[in-house]
Amino acid sequence: MSTFRNVFLAAAFLAGSAGATSAEVVGKVGVDWIGNDIIVEAVSDPEVKGVTCHVTYFDRSLIDRFKNGNWFEDPSNNSIACRQTGPIEIGNIDMSKDGSEVFRQGMSLIWKTLAVNRIYDKANNTLIYLAHSRQVTDGSAKMSISTIPLYGQDVVWKNGKP
Repeated sequence: MSTFRNVFLAAAFLAGSAGATSAEVVGKVGVDWIGNDIIVEAVSDPEVKGVTCHVTYFDRSLIDRFKNGNWFEDPSNNSIACRQTGPIEIGNIDMSKDGSEVFRQGMSLIWKTLAVNRIYDKANNTLIYLAHSRQVTDGSAKMSISTIPLYGQDVVWKNGKP
């Protein structure tokens, strides 16, 4: 992440990441001459071993922040792709339609968060990962999903298959 973002969003990031898993930056692609980047992070699901999600988001540069005057916020654009990266072992996961939050990261000083939720689709025996932006005042319709079908997989359910 950019130095500017580290300095000004550290408190929001720490507060916004409490209880959620952390991510590892695995890629950073420059998209223009003023220093804007697309960041690619690997996120492991803490309750589902053997699944890794790669989340992308836009990281605005200091020059872009000066130019546009919006200092404390990155765009809500994000994407997610999740894959089986090892033997799948499922722990205590939420079976409700809301699922549970696997990852969150501040995208503004206070108001906006990038979140990844896991939902289990029992009828289709599939894990669904939803990346979306959560905003205090105005929700965002920008989202992305990825699925991990469990059909035919050798899956270990720690608490027994539901």
